[in-house]
Amino acid sequence: MRLKKQRDLKKNTSMKKDQNSNLTSFDDLLDKEYGKKGTPERDKFEEGFEAFKLGAMIQELRKEEGLTQEQLAKRCGTTKNYISRIENDASDIRLSTLMRIIREGFGKKLKLSLEI
Repeated sequence: MRLKKQRDLKKNTSMKKDQNSNLTSFDDLLDKEYGKKGTPERDKFEEGFEAFKLGAMIQELRKEEGLTQEQLAKRCGTTKNYISRIENDASDIRLSTLMRIIREGFGKKLKLSLEI
């Protein structure tokens, strides 16, 4: 359900209009739907959205590399089902597992940043 709500919001980001026919920004839409930044509901949404983006990035990279989920899973020592769950935002992923998927599955390095 959360994923459907995220996808619906993504579709409507710049297409919603207010009563004055001005476009509504994505941040304004999120404020209305989940509250201002820093509120518990907004924080929960943003955490979920980051997990969704992570799964989408892994899927995109896998497809760019021409790999199936099963091939990627074999490369990094996990299962096709687990890769599928990550790509479809149905599973939390440990940092060590993510690093292994990026390193062993794609031959790349993971770089993290912290937003302050």
